[in-house]
Amino acid sequence: MKNLLIGVALAAFGVTPSFYLISGSDARAGEWGCQVILCLSSPGGPTQYAECRPPIQKLWRELAKGRSFPSCSGAGLQASRPGYEPYSCNSGYRLTKRYGDRGLEASCISTTPQTVSNDECYSENRGGSTSPQWRRSGGRVVCQRYVTTRPNVRPQPHYVDVTIDGVGRQRVWY
Repeated sequence: MKNLLIGVALAAFGVTPSFYLISGSDARAGEWGCQVILCLSSPGGPTQYAECRPPIQKLWRELAKGRSFPSCSGAGLQASRPGYEPYSCNSGYRLTKRYGDRGLEASCISTTPQTVSNDECYSENRGGSTSPQWRRSGGRVVCQRYVTTRPNVRPQPHYVDVTIDGVGRQRVWY
């Protein structure tokens, strides 16, 4: 009967694909750590369902205080030490740091050269890795350079990497 209730709860949460992660005979759905694992397994995000918000908010508060990731009996759970990444870049860009006028500054630089105005290649202010250059692209010559942009500021810059039963590594931001 208890296993049936756990199965129904999992179906209600919409996380049946993660059923293999936890053995119903060992896990206790009432345990906070097991609730956290079930909620993290939700394809729509850990707080998609109202029932998941309190355990996940508690998780974020506990991790922010430097406490360890909760455990769940019956599931092989591993969590990394907390990390901190305050910035992110859009797809096609990578995060880079350099010293500028205000100390260490973060920026995003394109992973491939981007086509820019021809005026940039005619300019005398050249030099460095982001300098514009004439390149052949699509049968014509264009002015290209690696473009830099400002990074995005993460609303939740702290994270832990969670692995359940040796598979399904997931980064949890808080």
